[in-house]
Amino acid sequence: MSALDLATSIIKKWEGCELIAYPDPGTGGNPFTIGYGATGPGIGPGVQWTLEQAEERLESDVRWFMDGVTERLERYASPAQIAAMTSLAYNIGLGAFGKSTLLRKFNAGDAAGAAEQFDRWVYAGGKRMRGLERRRADERSLFGRADFSRVTGGMETTARRVKKGAGDGHPDREGV
Repeated sequence: MSALDLATSIIKKWEGCELIAYPDPGTGGNPFTIGYGATGPGIGPGVQWTLEQAEERLESDVRWFMDGVTERLERYASPAQIAAMTSLAYNIGLGAFGKSTLLRKFNAGDAAGAAEQFDRWVYAGGKRMRGLERRRADERSLFGRADFSRVTGGMETTARRVKKGAGDGHPDREGV
């Protein structure tokens, strides 16, 4: 899966889709949110969207946030790492992401330290939010996925036939 597909999938999972604008759960007010977590000018009480509008805005926003994340990276990141950081930035904003210890550690080559930083972003309006704890755990898990995208060449296997009783050279199976 591409970084864009992974990011879109995790964002959809955690944002859900609401077609009527609602107040931020952490503040009880602004910013009002609609679709898959869209905020900004023109989004407030009483605003309604179609599913098509929500999908179009999500695609546009995920691309925008992913571009912002990748512009801030100073070293290679796997598609899963880019997706996880894009989901975080989508939720906290590119400004906060750009100033984050997570980004600083990642750019310094400390991927393990960066992964630990997801757990720090679990507050909204000064309150610890259980939903954000679960989302960050999911993002951290995605961030830590093994990356085989840069592997070149295939795995080669060889098999040799072993005559019964001749052994295969393995000390635990001699004479088997």
